[in-house]
Order: sequence, then structure tokens, then C-alpha cells
Amino acid sequence: QCEEAAYEERRYPAGKWACVTKGEPMYEQSISMSFMKLMRYICKENSVGCYLGMTIPVLNEIHLTKEGTELEREVVTAYYLPGEFQQNPPVPTDPEVHITERAPLRVITRVFYGMTTEETILREISLFWELLGSTDTVLRETYIVAVYENPSIPQRRNEIWFICRA
Repeated sequence: QCEEAAYEERRYPAGKWACVTKGEPMYEQSISMSFMKLMRYICKENSVGCYLGMTIPVLNEIHLTKEGTELEREVVTAYYLPGEFQQNPPVPTDPEVHITERAPLRVITRVFYGMTTEETILREISLFWELLGSTDTVLRETYIVAVYENPSIPQRRNEIWFICRA
């Protein structure tokens, strides 16, 4: 019986991302508000005044509290700029949308399905640590939730990314 791999390692090249940082009382509020700002940027609120095109996944960078029992309020939501805009990204009209150059990234990633709430993310991080066992090769305070489908899809595909140390 073939089963899906428990996790995989991936490398992502450096690139430019449009990012919004929010620190709402609930994780879901932060990502929802940030994504709406990014969608407006993608759709028209940019210096070229046109639709830029959607890329996936959309990333939500999260940090755990010192105790590791809950998420810090501040979440960075990031959208990868399509190839034709990498050299010269359109300028956002919203001052909360920032264009950031991100360094190459090496991650260990694991798929999960459904809604992304603080509770489900903490559970996924915990399950992933159980699977990996004790290791110092990944960061313990910063994680990424990668979202591949529209939030309205009930069993949407997501991934939890553990960031490998340089």
C-alpha cells in the first residue's frame, strides 16, 4: 500500500514578494485582512493599474511565543510576484503593502487539509515535530503556512513549512 510521503524537503529561489503584516486579535482576522489588501494590489491597485496574475502558494509567516504554546499576533502574508514583475515590481498604492526581496529558502514541508486557524496550525506544528523528532536543523520560532487554494474550499490544501537553518 502506497502512502503519501510524510514530508519533503524543498528549495525556493530568492525573489520579490508583496507582503502585508497584521497583528489582529485572531490569526484568521490577520490573514483575511492582509489577503484582501494583497488581492487589491494584484487586481489593480498598483502603479501599472492592471491585473498582475495570481501565484501560489500564498505564504503566512508566523512566530510562536517563547513558551511555544500560541502564535504571536503579528503575521506576515506574502504573495510571490509573477516572473515578468520580478525585475521591476509594480508599486502598491496601499502603503501597507510592501515589496520585499526574500533570500533563497530551504524548507521541510508537510501537507494538511482544511481550515487554517491558530488551533489547527499549532496542532500541525506539534504533529510535525513528533514526526521529525529532535533536530537542530530547522528554526523553532518561525514557521510558514503555505496556502494553495481559496479559503472558501472546505478541504483546501495547505502546508506547514519548517525553515531550515542556513
